[in-house]
Amino acid sequence: MKRDGHTHTEYCPHGKVEDTEQLIQQAIRLGFKEYSITEHAPLPKGIEKFAAGDPEVWKTASMALNDVDNYFKRMNSLRKKYASDMIIHIGFELDYFSEFEDWTREFLAEYGPQTDDGILSVHFLDGQDGLRGIDYSFEEYKTGVVDYLGSFEYAQKRYYQKVLASLDADLGPFKPTRLGHISLCQKFEQFFDEPTDYSSENTTLVHTLLTCVQQEKYSLDLNTAGFYKQGYQQTYPQVWITKKAIELCIPFVYGSDTHSLADVGQGYERITQYL
Repeated sequence: MKRDGHTHTEYCPHGKVEDTEQLIQQAIRLGFKEYSITEHAPLPKGIEKFAAGDPEVWKTASMALNDVDNYFKRMNSLRKKYASDMIIHIGFELDYFSEFEDWTREFLAEYGPQTDDGILSVHFLDGQDGLRGIDYSFEEYKTGVVDYLGSFEYAQKRYYQKVLASLDADLGPFKPTRLGHISLCQKFEQFFDEPTDYSSENTTLVHTLLTCVQQEKYSLDLNTAGFYKQGYQQTYPQVWITKKAIELCIPFVYGSDTHSLADVGQGYERITQYL
């Protein structure tokens, strides 16, 4: 079945979706039979104590906590309306914060029973003055994380360590079991004037992560949004990681990472050989 496992809605402050119903209708026209709505889960209460860098990173990162009930009400109504056309799943793209595992576990305990799919992602790393966004802009990532840590290679290492920590974290029975865009730290790689490939140490770290994904029976987001990022222009994850995951029989789920009507189905035909 043609499936999109990673999409967003009008509840995403950094997206351009006017109405999720339009996305669903377009997905149906494109032949999708299964569609996961995975809006960015609210950031933890108290995150402002750790938040650093451009305030817009944090203002636009996720849906508001007071929108969650309306989110489920609206998405469930769409699932019912289009039930004869496609299977619609509802859940979250959940950010992992080691400082807020307890909050995240409680959030999932409350809202997880209403979900039937989800993605676990890392969008923030420890950097200058606190947590910094890694995919908001090149300048934010370079000055707030890479320069602060000393090199792109070390930022890459910290990213994969955090993804591995997210996999190991005890977030309760409703924890998502699919990791999102696991090479997001490479999004601006072409803009750096230092090496951005994987050192032997970081390659080993990626292999360790994939082995753990296999052991935990998780799946991976094969995210095509990267094709359309000027500083990257490939899938998340890159082909060499994808091929290693296939060797380990780790399942992939196509993700358009749709944030606008124009994104629906983007890049699908370019990655079908991996699904």
